[in-house]
Amino acid sequence: MNYTSEMEKAMQTSHHIGYAEYCRNLDKRLEVEKKRQQEYHQCKQMIAEIDNTNLK
Repeated sequence: MNYTSEMEKAMQTSHHIGYAEYCRNLDKRLEVEKKRQQEYHQCKQMIAEIDNTNLK
């Protein structure tokens, strides 16, 4: 997969790792994906709380 400078910048900003290293290193990749999953669940929880507040 070809990656762009924007992808590289996003990886560096969000995860402090370059995209090439992310692709090469399975442990790093798993760490990044675990963090992404946690952030996803936190966002879903926040949205549910906001929706609950708006319904009251």
